[in-house]
Amino acid sequence: MERTLTTEARRAQIVRAAIETIAEVGYPKASFARITARAGLSSPRMISYHFADKHDLLRQIVLDIFTEAAAFMTPRIEADETATGRLRTYVEANLDFLREHPVEIAALTELGPHLRTTVGEGYSGTDAQDFSVSHLATMLAAGQEAGEFRDFDTRSMAVIIRASIDAAAQRVRDGSDVDLDTYTREAVMVVDLAVRKEA
Repeated sequence: MERTLTTEARRAQIVRAAIETIAEVGYPKASFARITARAGLSSPRMISYHFADKHDLLRQIVLDIFTEAAAFMTPRIEADETATGRLRTYVEANLDFLREHPVEIAALTELGPHLRTTVGEGYSGTDAQDFSVSHLATMLAAGQEAGEFRDFDTRSMAVIIRASIDAAAQRVRDGSDVDLDTYTREAVMVVDLAVRKEA
């Protein structure tokens, strides 16, 4: 199908409606009929016209949310001149995105177990997180090379840091009473203590 401004706008409309529907009722109940109604479309066939199947729609949802998250976080992270500053901002920006985009986070956490590759294979939790972990490991290695961080295994540390962020995402989804401002301050402190060089 040729992509035009009209088709792109319609796809975006469907994706938005799908995100809100999945966040509200959960993945199992997010039928094309429900998404169609939320999007204000005349028929579920409109979704099938723009997306090959439900998994195609799910992949687009994830892509859109990750793109939005990158646009939200990257300029803030790159504005810092030190590796230490960039890492602190990385943690803060990730947690700020959770706070400011609860619907998107709810949809993502619902979708995790249901995502499929283009050949229909399921993603493992490790597969889904690999890009974020690899990117963070590169950032940590740069801090070591700059002499700001102590010697540690960057991949392991990246997994640990991502786990703290992902745990917060699940708590946002579940309506936890954990105060996200406090959590952010503590997470930044823990990460800073974990990577800093001893005096």
